[in-house]
Amino acid sequence: MARKTDIPSSYYGEPRKFDPAFRGPVHNRSCTDVVCCVIFIIGILGYIALGSVAWIHGDPRKVVFPTDSHGQFCGQQGTNNANKAILFYFNILRCASPSVLINLQCPTTQLCVSKCPDRFATYREMKRNYKNWEYYKQFCRPGFDNPDKPVDQVLRDEDCPSMIVPSRPFLQRCFPDFVTRNGTLTVRNQRSFQDGDGVTRSVADLRDAANGIASLLDAKEVGMKIFEDYASSWYWILIGLVITMVVSLLFILLLRFTAGVLLWLVIFGVLAALGYGIWHCYWEFSSLRGNSDADVTLSQIGFQADFSIYLQLSQTWLVFMISLSVIEAIIILILIFLRNRIRIAIALLKEGSRAIGYIMSTLFYPIITFFLLAICIAYWAMTAVFLSSSGDAVYKVMSTQSKCVYANQTCDPETFSQSSLPVACQGSQCAFAFYGGESLYHRYILLLQLCNLFLFLWLVNFTIALGQCTLAGAFASYYWALKKPQDIPPFPLFSSFGRAIRYHTGSLAFGALILAVVQFFRIGLEYLDHKLKGSHNAFTRFLLCCLKCCLWCLERFIKFMNRNAYIMIAIYGKNFCTSAKDALFLLMRNVVRVAVLDKVTDFLLFLGKLLISGSVGVLAFFFFTRKIPVIQEEVPSLNYYWVPLLTVIFGSYLVAHGFFNVYAMCVDTLFLCFLEDLETNDGSAARPFYMSNSLKNLFNKSNSRQPNIANGKAGSEKLTKSGKTRHR
Repeated sequence: MARKTDIPSSYYGEPRKFDPAFRGPVHNRSCTDVVCCVIFIIGILGYIALGSVAWIHGDPRKVVFPTDSHGQFCGQQGTNNANKAILFYFNILRCASPSVLINLQCPTTQLCVSKCPDRFATYREMKRNYKNWEYYKQFCRPGFDNPDKPVDQVLRDEDCPSMIVPSRPFLQRCFPDFVTRNGTLTVRNQRSFQDGDGVTRSVADLRDAANGIASLLDAKEVGMKIFEDYASSWYWILIGLVITMVVSLLFILLLRFTAGVLLWLVIFGVLAALGYGIWHCYWEFSSLRGNSDADVTLSQIGFQADFSIYLQLSQTWLVFMISLSVIEAIIILILIFLRNRIRIAIALLKEGSRAIGYIMSTLFYPIITFFLLAICIAYWAMTAVFLSSSGDAVYKVMSTQSKCVYANQTCDPETFSQSSLPVACQGSQCAFAFYGGESLYHRYILLLQLCNLFLFLWLVNFTIALGQCTLAGAFASYYWALKKPQDIPPFPLFSSFGRAIRYHTGSLAFGALILAVVQFFRIGLEYLDHKLKGSHNAFTRFLLCCLKCCLWCLERFIKFMNRNAYIMIAIYGKNFCTSAKDALFLLMRNVVRVAVLDKVTDFLLFLGKLLISGSVGVLAFFFFTRKIPVIQEEVPSLNYYWVPLLTVIFGSYLVAHGFFNVYAMCVDTLFLCFLEDLETNDGSAARPFYMSNSLKNLFNKSNSRQPNIANGKAGSEKLTKSGKTRHR
């Protein structure tokens, strides 16, 4: 009598029955998940409508150009401000912070000017010395040319600024020209200045009014240097990415003939590179240790734009050495304990290289995926910009009097002068504040932005799902061809793409929808965590951390299930839920193989990507640091050599990832087909195996507890019994 803990052999479903007519991906199939397909099409149409509405109501000029107090754009061609591209603030001391300045909500008159002031001056001083009037009046209201008007009235009506300070443009706005000299903050070598009322003020007052401007200006300076580096090195960066593409393609082609040798060379090449890195880091650390200048900690020097400063510290090389040692130890342990699984993974990769060799067009499919993703990203970004720039100009009462009860109330600039507000609040004005509105559309801008984000995630995941299903169908056509390559159908990639679009749009949209929902909530949690970052509530932080961890795990699991479900959809043409269930049960019936082998193949492919991107990165390092004598004269002059270097390394990894992702999909498809082949066929003449003999023998030798797949039905019976035994 079976114990209660025994799990029946059919707990994870029965293996698929033998079908003598089955010859690969089913051609006689019907549309699946039609309801989700209809919802997806409605969603696309709604997304187009959302973009159209945003296009009608939005105006990107509101984001690109700053706006003066009259609601006019600075620097817009065809207007009076065409040559006045910079926004000037009459009294920057009234502005609380840089964020207020950038959002155009500073309670002072804002004027478009052609250049920022380059000197300290006040209106009262100008009245005593008329020779400065021609310079000063360019910062007054357009058309004002009456220096004889009483000073108090001019300052009350804000016809001219009460003072000007040396400034420089940043984000198309005039900010004080802060410079730190010997730890002292100055503006044009002055630590104090006269304000509009003749009161001596400290430069620290400007700093308090524009908190963080100094760091922003430093960031702007670094940004300009980075831009210059990109402008002078983009050609060589492009060459580095082309080299990566060629090397990745050659690597995959070489796998076709020397998979075993090449992959072992990759493994030992990575180990050797890490070993050399550890030795070099130890040598640098030993030479710098004991040097007083090199014993400064990383936390003491903070962030530095010049990365060479970090390389002069002994602690930097110690951190590098420890990190590389840990990585080296992990890889060695993986190789020791999973050596047999690595042999099987190499056999799978070799089989995958054969499949790619017969269907070379699959290597170029990532270009289609990249193109579709670029369209999605561009449409989302444009829609977000137009939505954020939707709205009419909102004007508010701005007054210099702190007791004005009408301050910050909305007003109409055309009727403001005839109203009682200027009398009730002396010196008040109706100035532009921001873009917005009170209509139904403007009240739901935030909701529309959320819809834009969700539909963007849905379309991106659908594009990735379409690529996975297309590649899976093409590689399944290879596996289930009994005589390769004679039995491989013509144009397998194109045929698979047509089947995925024609019959399974709904199923792909269903899987993408599930993943998009989880990602949407993850983004919401990240936003909430960012808002509560300053919170001292430990329980809230712990709860958010747990939720983020759970959603991350859920997203990873859904991606794994979707990937395998798309493979089953490509082969059998069933709906998403049925395919996901069949894939899950198939994997669970072979959980011992799946648990390790899936990650081992990912690990080997990761080493390949790491070796290619690392090799190109080393070559780029020697090039940009002028350590290759033959081409030293060709190296462009750079501010920071790490800018093109990191770009080449990161871009190389993405390029290699695009090629190896095709490889990973090929291996996953062949593995699922292999498991189906194992359960369905017995190796006889009537039911032959479709797998290669080398792969079959490796699986038999690697795990004696697994059924011998060369023994026909006995193998399937052993598989069922072993599965039952494992779950007791």
